[in-house]
Amino acid sequence: MTADEVKKLLGLVPHPREGGWFVRTYEATETIAASGFSNERYAGARRTGTAIYYLLEPGTFSEMHRLKSDEVFHFYLGDAVEMLQLLSDGSGRVVVIGNDLALGERPQVVVERSVWQGSRLRAGGSWALMGCTVSPGFEFEDYAEGSREKLCAEWPEFAEMIAGLTRR
Repeated sequence: MTADEVKKLLGLVPHPREGGWFVRTYEATETIAASGFSNERYAGARRTGTAIYYLLEPGTFSEMHRLKSDEVFHFYLGDAVEMLQLLSDGSGRVVVIGNDLALGERPQVVVERSVWQGSRLRAGGSWALMGCTVSPGFEFEDYAEGSREKLCAEWPEFAEMIAGLTRR
């Protein structure tokens, strides 16, 4: 199967902010009022959860960004994906999302809220189909794009990867 076939079969469209291809597959009907969150991080009510299919192929990447909600990535098909996570304590890590457990890949990866994240196919990969579940549910107003200059200044040991996962 090719990336184009997957995109057609699942109805994936270009992600308008992050990069890659996606389609929303689930939106919870229940919501939580903004006052229900202890730190008042949301401007309004949020769905209890949302989910998407997400596809990466050569020439695409998930740009460095952070969300106000926790996100869980699920690996479905294709080639492994490397994800950079930059934490508020100044540390960072690269995790590999995939199904070769013996090589340290993981089919499920959690990104806690406010952690900077970006992903791309591992070198030589053709495409990867993942799912992303977000709780409380994703809203575009909760998305913050990462600045190459600022992220490289704060996490210089990851500068090369940050440069490859940012547009500006």
